[in-house]
Amino acid sequence: MKKTLLKGAVCAAATGLILACANNESVPSASQTSMQQDSAALPILTGYPTTKKVDHVDDYHGTKVADPYRWLEDEKSEQVKSWVGEQNALARPYLSTLDTREQYKTRLTELWDYEKYSTPYMVNDKLFYSYNDGLQNQYVLYIADSINAEPEVLIDPNTLSDDGTVSLASSEVSPEASYLAYMLSDGGTDWKTIHVRNTATKSDLPDIIKGVKFSNIAWLPDETGFFYSRYPENGEAGYDDSQSVSIYFHKLGTLQSEDTHVFSFDDKPTWNPYPSVIQDGKTLLISVFEGYQANGVYAKSLTEANAEIVPIFDRWDGRYDLVGEQENDLFFTSTANAPTGKVIKVRFDAEVKKTTTVIESKQETLRNVSLMGEKLFAQYLKDVKAQVSVFDLDGTKVDDIAFSDIGNVSGFYGSADSDTTFYKLTGFTNPGQVYAYDVESGQSTLFKTIDTGVDYADYITKQVFYQSKDGTKIPMFIVHKKGLTLDGSNKALLYGYGGFNISLTPSYSVSRMVWLEQGNVLAIANLRGGGEYGQQWHAAGTKLRKQNVFDDFISGAEFLIDKGYTSSQKLGIQGGSNGGLLVAASLTQRPDLFGAALPAVGVLDMLRYHTPSANARAWSSDYGLSENKDEFEALYAYSPLHNTQAGKCYPATLVTTGDHDDRVVPWHSYKFAAQLQADQGCDNPILLRVETRAGHGAGTPTWMRIEGYADQWAFLEAALD
Repeated sequence: MKKTLLKGAVCAAATGLILACANNESVPSASQTSMQQDSAALPILTGYPTTKKVDHVDDYHGTKVADPYRWLEDEKSEQVKSWVGEQNALARPYLSTLDTREQYKTRLTELWDYEKYSTPYMVNDKLFYSYNDGLQNQYVLYIADSINAEPEVLIDPNTLSDDGTVSLASSEVSPEASYLAYMLSDGGTDWKTIHVRNTATKSDLPDIIKGVKFSNIAWLPDETGFFYSRYPENGEAGYDDSQSVSIYFHKLGTLQSEDTHVFSFDDKPTWNPYPSVIQDGKTLLISVFEGYQANGVYAKSLTEANAEIVPIFDRWDGRYDLVGEQENDLFFTSTANAPTGKVIKVRFDAEVKKTTTVIESKQETLRNVSLMGEKLFAQYLKDVKAQVSVFDLDGTKVDDIAFSDIGNVSGFYGSADSDTTFYKLTGFTNPGQVYAYDVESGQSTLFKTIDTGVDYADYITKQVFYQSKDGTKIPMFIVHKKGLTLDGSNKALLYGYGGFNISLTPSYSVSRMVWLEQGNVLAIANLRGGGEYGQQWHAAGTKLRKQNVFDDFISGAEFLIDKGYTSSQKLGIQGGSNGGLLVAASLTQRPDLFGAALPAVGVLDMLRYHTPSANARAWSSDYGLSENKDEFEALYAYSPLHNTQAGKCYPATLVTTGDHDDRVVPWHSYKFAAQLQADQGCDNPILLRVETRAGHGAGTPTWMRIEGYADQWAFLEAALD
């Protein structure tokens, strides 16, 4: 077994948990230094738009719960649109007049303007990658005939809309790389349309498929068509996402109306099937989604008419995700009886013949596995830091790819017969290096260094561990400039998520670098509910134990204050989606602990979050449902909308959402902002900023991101003064 050590390109190797960069101080530019000097306290608001209340009360298991802002759920009504317009008419001018707003916008624009590359991948010896020349609103997808060939534009989403809000949501190259099936999102919505492009002519086929949100695309080996999952039509020229999806087959060159219905669980209204094609096109593998804790996997013959499905994994005792195949052996990652993950092999020939464990579960958390060149590339987390091991198909380790920095690794994509794969290293102060990995020899070669023009030698990244309320040890990354004085005078931003088995790993962010340039502190807490330590860590922050997540976050804030990194008046908190819930719950439980809060696209009405769509209802695997008495009691105890108190002094809060967000619908933010404005007992402002033609975050154009962060950072600067 050989071991390759890759030193970080930004900083020399460091011992322990601290990343110590080279000691060559940079001289900050005027734009880096002026924001702290020019910032002033937030202006005092004289009032908020009038928000009517209605007499609506729900009965949950004998508990009467008022919902005076229920009318705000009717997002498409003229009344709600008018109310949103009034909120924006308050928030937008207020934010635009903040002292540092234009300076932040200028510096964000400067720092954002560098060449960006995704991790490349190869299919049938052709190279694919995404590229942004700096300030392009959307990444452009490129293709090259080989690693060294001249790349050509395959798809440029920037040409598809004047404002940059049409994005390339996902894509799937056909097995021989003759075609690219790709999905477009308009205005940030989760609804997507599938198109097909000929990779040789760079032109689209007439095929267009609608009714899709979260589907993958599974090509037949002969490239004559593909399988996908979509929602049923609703009879109004649209599709009904309150129901489950079905699998369809689309033959190239035909209309969507001619697509063949392949499979659905008619007796399981919450089971969502998604397709994969295996065994040289003879078998359809069906993965069934009903939440984030467990799933089922079934197979259906594509060579036998009216074939019944065959169960492969139907105990729903963990997660099973297909890695790849080798003849009749199917490789899966699994968390069944393996909380940190393992790799198993299933011998399948019309039925399951034998199941064996290939890579045993270990202390490190298994994040992802890919199969290329008869090798398994296993990506692990050890205390939230990346590790990669390479195994033969029998589970014998043949290589370790070691990293010297506190950072993250992504990649190892490509077709199973690729002889080269790619991976990318990033960190909080490392924008990235892309490496090519020779699958046969195990040699890594630097392929591309991403250069922002910024000297990161002045910054330090460390990892600390602190105790939560119940004594659980919680990891947290802290990033700041060298020479920081721990006297409580520093402005700090604490970020968290804590849900859905998602791990917060070190990654580069332009917006965060602009925050750090001002001498501010950034802290990223790895809370329970995430995936940093496997399924048990995840489960410890779900349903009746969701309060653990908020306790972890609050304890992280207390740690930063106790150690002198900041003080409560200087501490801001930020999170989006489930992280928006985290921020809102924390500010309602401990308003005294924070100087400012930035809840974005948050899940904020926990008694009704599940009502907009089938996808939202699937979040019940993490949250539980108000339909169940014990889960209702837990939800009601922390639901941000239901736990504000009239006359309480809450920190300055900027609530943000997008009018096209159909994942966490914007009425969560509308209702919470209205309630918090009504209950605010001091002069700290409560603002609602609603972006138009924006959704949950994915596909947001560059110009819109810069405008949004300029508002948020200027708001924080003033609030924490």
